[in-house]
Amino acid sequence: MDNEVTTLAVGTIAMGLFGGLALFLYGIDQMSTGLKAVAGERMSTLLGSVTRNRFLASITGATVTAILNSSSVTTVLVVGFISAGIMTLQQSIGVIMGANIGSTMTAQIVAFNVTQYAMLPIAIGFGMIFLGKSEKIKNGGAMLFGLGLLFGGMGVMSDSMYPLRSFQPFLDLMASMENPLLGIVVGAVFTGLVQSSAATTGIAIVMAAEGLLSLPAGIALALGANIGTCVTAILAALGKPVAAQRAAAAHILFNVLGVIIWLPLIGVLAQFATVVSPSHPELAGAARMAEEVPRQIANAHTIFNVANTLIFIWFTGTIAALVEKLVPEKPEKVPERAQPIYLDEVYFEAPALALDRIRLELVRLGEGIIETMEKAVNSIGKGTREDLNEIVSMNDDLSRLYDGIVAYMARVSQLDLSSVQTKLLTQLSAALNTVDNMGDTIATNLVSVGRARIESGAQPSEATRAAFAPLRDAIRTSVTKAIESVREQDGQMAEEVIAMKDEIQNLSRELEAHLVKRVAADEPNRVVIYGLETDGVEIMQRLYYFAKRLAKAVVAATAVGEEKEDLTSAA
Repeated sequence: MDNEVTTLAVGTIAMGLFGGLALFLYGIDQMSTGLKAVAGERMSTLLGSVTRNRFLASITGATVTAILNSSSVTTVLVVGFISAGIMTLQQSIGVIMGANIGSTMTAQIVAFNVTQYAMLPIAIGFGMIFLGKSEKIKNGGAMLFGLGLLFGGMGVMSDSMYPLRSFQPFLDLMASMENPLLGIVVGAVFTGLVQSSAATTGIAIVMAAEGLLSLPAGIALALGANIGTCVTAILAALGKPVAAQRAAAAHILFNVLGVIIWLPLIGVLAQFATVVSPSHPELAGAARMAEEVPRQIANAHTIFNVANTLIFIWFTGTIAALVEKLVPEKPEKVPERAQPIYLDEVYFEAPALALDRIRLELVRLGEGIIETMEKAVNSIGKGTREDLNEIVSMNDDLSRLYDGIVAYMARVSQLDLSSVQTKLLTQLSAALNTVDNMGDTIATNLVSVGRARIESGAQPSEATRAAFAPLRDAIRTSVTKAIESVREQDGQMAEEVIAMKDEIQNLSRELEAHLVKRVAADEPNRVVIYGLETDGVEIMQRLYYFAKRLAKAVVAATAVGEEKEDLTSAA
């Protein structure tokens, strides 16, 4: 009978502990989702503005992580900025150091005895989600709902652990945590398994609130959590570009070195945390531990990360150099035209950044179209069959790149996008289809004219080639400017492309008049050549139509960007 009772008690405790942990983690996720939706783009812009000062970088990293409640999201943004050339590795290290400070905010919240108020934010948050009419209200509700679940999970874990206060084997196990190495290992392993340092420090604080965990043992678990959280960085960097691997390596190096420095100083850290934390001398024994230790653990965790940042912030250049040696640049192969180079699932954590990667890949597709157009214009009048076949092959590669961008856009469309981000995605989709239509027009229509010229044996005269030059140059300018306006997100440049309409029409009329005059010229295959030449004029007019349509998409996207005050916040 005793064994059955013990088994039942262990089962009940385990259900409460792991069920509460599930609520706690889900609450963090919900709160982070709401915060990212409310403030994610502004935080992205804030991070992107960090370019010079290492101290400002650390403060910004701490602020962004505290608000978004996720150091992993901050790291994703940092990797994106490194890849885009907005931020150097050395600058990113300052942000990563600050992110460690910001990640202690959850522990500070947990240390307040607020579990009895869990139902209030849950009720208010659910009401806002269920009844809210705007995205802003619903996102705010998700944030409150997650906060309530976080508190509720803490309460469930605390209640489930209460019987352990008198269970001697468990008390002996907790006593063994006084060995700092054991505590660090346990904290690191548990954090690596659940991939949440907040969960480890949260459980340590809850256990301390029940009088089950001493301050040194709690600090050891928190230090271990700092190492264990590196598992997330490692997993995120697997198979990713060198920039992502170096950012992960900097994160690991900083955290591990910080723990090594403080390992022999846990006692000093505990004393300092005791001094700066509230004390309750009127209590004694487990009751006093339950009242004082949770706040002391939270403060020690924050002090540890702040102190490490103050120590290492002076050596960001050295750390960057060391990381570059540990993770050397791999010899880059020239990427195939068909292979996306900017798109990566890592940016799904920050939809605004994912949208900008689509724009960069769209520009790359447009540059390929310009290259194809140049070759086609030079080949239809005097190129060989091999030249024309190469144009088709080039466009086939670009079509595969187009397919890759479309697939990525489909994934992005399934993310939790704001209304502004949805509009931007729509404009990018329209621009992408327009650029693809340019490629198809070149590879199908212009190449057909070139093949017909070869089959007929006809050759355009030098006078006709000269007559085509002004229209050809104007079309080249319009297409190039349209693509450049996408790159620069320049509505003014796009307006210039649209304004070329009259110039293109006038040049087309002049060329058509020239061709009509020459139709009666005494040349072999004059009628055949005239048909091919008029087809060429029509195709070039069609290319301008696509350039103008692309420019209009840029103007529309710029207008959407003005809704959020700065289009670069999509970067």
